[in-house]
Amino acid sequence: MDVLAARARAQGLLADDAWVAPARLGDEDVLLVKPLTYMNRSGGPVSRLLAASQASPADIVVVVDDVALDLGTIRVRERGSHGGHNGLRSIGEALDTDDYPRVRVGVRRGELPADLAEYVLGEFTEEEVPLVQEAVGAAAEAVECLVLEGAAAAMNRFNGPRP
Repeated sequence: MDVLAARARAQGLLADDAWVAPARLGDEDVLLVKPLTYMNRSGGPVSRLLAASQASPADIVVVVDDVALDLGTIRVRERGSHGGHNGLRSIGEALDTDDYPRVRVGVRRGELPADLAEYVLGEFTEEEVPLVQEAVGAAAEAVECLVLEGAAAAMNRFNGPRP
């Protein structure tokens, strides 16, 4: 284990297979979780943390990048299918349900190549970076809205074309 991981584990910020950080949204205590597995195996860490915290799938908000949406587009859903997204597929299979909120952040830039892995792991252009930064901020706001105001409010505020 590297030094950074050892420090994180000592501070309680590293589960066996996920970075975990406590946070607060309004009056709500939340955990921010980033699985350390490959995206298509993220269901394991999510299900283990849910079981350890005795939470239900409706208590989580999953945030993913999505090549089915144009760059910068935000899509909030209260539940739904994986839509071909392997991370959502893994979480749905591990939880045995697709009934959990999610925020999808569009990363599609034009036509998609045959090798999607290289595409989503590639660098954004200098011109795209401001749009990506704005989308990350909007996704964070969408999560906060979901937690504090509910799915209907978040969908009304964040789904649809971005100004």
